[in-house]
Amino acid sequence: MTPEVIALCMFGLLLLGLFMGHPLAFVLGGTAVLGALIAGKPMVLGIVINRIFGDVLDNFTLIAIPLFVLMARFLSDSGVTDRMFESLRLMMSNVRGGLALAVVFISILLAATTGIIGASITVMGVMALRPMLQYGYSPTLTTGVIAASGCLGILIPPSIMLILMASYSPLSVGELFAGAMIPGILLGLLYAVWVVIVAFVRPDMAPAVESDEKVSRSALLKMLAIEAVPPLVLILGILGSLLAGIATATEASAIGAMLALLIVIFRGKFRWISFYGAMLETGRTSAMILFIVIGATAFTGVFNITGGLRATQEIIRGMDMEPWMLITMMLFIVFILGAFLDWTGIVLLSFPIFLPIVQEMDVSLLWFVVLMSVVLQTSFLTPPFGYALFYLRAIAPKSVKTSQIIIGVLPFIGLILIMCLGVAIFPQLVTWLPETLYTK
Repeated sequence: MTPEVIALCMFGLLLLGLFMGHPLAFVLGGTAVLGALIAGKPMVLGIVINRIFGDVLDNFTLIAIPLFVLMARFLSDSGVTDRMFESLRLMMSNVRGGLALAVVFISILLAATTGIIGASITVMGVMALRPMLQYGYSPTLTTGVIAASGCLGILIPPSIMLILMASYSPLSVGELFAGAMIPGILLGLLYAVWVVIVAFVRPDMAPAVESDEKVSRSALLKMLAIEAVPPLVLILGILGSLLAGIATATEASAIGAMLALLIVIFRGKFRWISFYGAMLETGRTSAMILFIVIGATAFTGVFNITGGLRATQEIIRGMDMEPWMLITMMLFIVFILGAFLDWTGIVLLSFPIFLPIVQEMDVSLLWFVVLMSVVLQTSFLTPPFGYALFYLRAIAPKSVKTSQIIIGVLPFIGLILIMCLGVAIFPQLVTWLPETLYTK
């Protein structure tokens, strides 16, 4: 059986398993076993097991994933985000689109301290969804801005996705964090600009609201400044130590988890039952991600050994396209996959195929990986399997239709694609900060 046929069989089995509704981790692992049997090389499974132990279980960078998950849960328990949103809500309530802008700004800060999409969307949804609807905001704008802003956590450091990308590429975590920082913040600001435009063109969708609570602006600014200190200390502790070269990604994640725990204790929010719940949630989330990593490692191992990986790369090289056309095609494939897979599966399946080809071109690998990270924002928003849509549907009132949630995210998907175009035209948005920090 030729490598091309093996590649088609394995991708066919992968799609079949996904559309049957089976978990991605088990679909990847099962396809690896079936692929080895179809190729007539069951002995490769022993090699794959050794690869899992070598590439996954001995990869110390991956330890940062459960630590960042734990940090996110501690920060959520501290109640810092609630107070900050309340301050911004009162300050900007009489501004058109003010509540939506508060959601964007808090989500940017939340992304820089958590990196967990489910946590960000859930926290912002619980705090902002009902008040915005009660004040007359459009359901489409409300759900769209909460879903899109909540997804910034996989792009703005410290991002679990960037840690995983660094583990499966020649790039360091520090380089990726530095490279993704400016595009991530700019994307958040682009969301804010869109809210302002909508509020100006369609004031009925984002009305100004006269708050019932009479609090002086100086008191609100003081409360906001006080509540902003803990997250800023956390960001400085993580990104400052990492980008300055004082700590590795694993050590920085440990610093973040400890600082988040101290914030919980100093704010008097520590409870043993919450601590136990944080440990359980960290275990579940980390196990889900690492099961997918193991399944994908098995899949790509069999795919590589049986010749499917080489055959796929040769097909792409044989297209004889200009580099920009080839990169556009790769990003388009990532965008389409985002409608059916989560970011973990996309990264682990596409990196072994795409990165060697990109390295052969005269382009920056860091630029390509960050550009791919921006595109992967859409994987949470594109139906039918956008996880942000599911998170929001679970917490939204029944009066909000699922169709309104989907329509609400469409403009933000367009904004993500505009940001991709901006990064493609101006690669310095990605490369300037890493070159400034790491070039001697």
